[in-house]
Amino acid sequence: MSYVHGYSVREGRRLGDQADTLADLLHAGIAYPAGSRVLEVGCGVGAQTVHLLARSPGVRLVAVDVSAASLAAARATVTAAYPGEDVTFCRADLHRLPYPDGAFDHVFACFVLEHLPDPRSALAALRRVLRPGGTLTVVEGDHGSAFFHPDSAYARAAIDCQVRLQAAAGGDARIGRRLHPLLTAAGYAEVDVTPRAVYVDADRPGLVDGFTRNTFIAMVAAVGADALAAGLTTPDDWRRGIAHLHRTTWADGTFHYTFFTARAVRP
Repeated sequence: MSYVHGYSVREGRRLGDQADTLADLLHAGIAYPAGSRVLEVGCGVGAQTVHLLARSPGVRLVAVDVSAASLAAARATVTAAYPGEDVTFCRADLHRLPYPDGAFDHVFACFVLEHLPDPRSALAALRRVLRPGGTLTVVEGDHGSAFFHPDSAYARAAIDCQVRLQAAAGGDARIGRRLHPLLTAAGYAEVDVTPRAVYVDADRPGLVDGFTRNTFIAMVAAVGADALAAGLTTPDDWRRGIAHLHRTTWADGTFHYTFFTARAVRP
């Protein structure tokens, strides 16, 4: 697994902005009973963890990530926000989780599969630690769903640079559209996928800042040096692309993106 966005402090802030801005959208309908054994895979800096706990107080949560630095940040964030909750942090590879079969009632994974070279095998590994009848919830985006006004070939090319870099690192920035076939192929039942669209215009200033500027454009802009180094763009084209993305945040601009939430059951 290669995390194309990196582990900078700026990226940590971007993840927090994304989680806070989109919490009601991405976590809609996601709540687990008190006492449930819940595994969050790829918890990162804890940006989604705090929202899981807000909606599911009293769960027995295990948060897993491969990055020790991210886990330390997650522990600090979660402990400060929810000091009384039962949360364990574990550094582990999701393909080799140190838990017995059927150890969890529920598994939650947000923006994890997009970074993996073999998401089907990852889903199979998660199925192993779910009890029969337990649920898996997966949240992913799809960069192919980004469209905006004013339209711009330069802006679309800048987004495509991020997509191509993620593919070169073994991931798939358009994985949202693949969730149903992936989960079915990995042996899950009752697979249900719900699209969750974000539409932004000047009447939604919180989304203009929290999503379009601080989440999406910040994510694309951060790969500029890598895109130039890989020969995917030129300095002038890149500057135009990022400027044209920012143009969508003006009073007459609009932006659209779709996330996908999938729920499935271990038979």
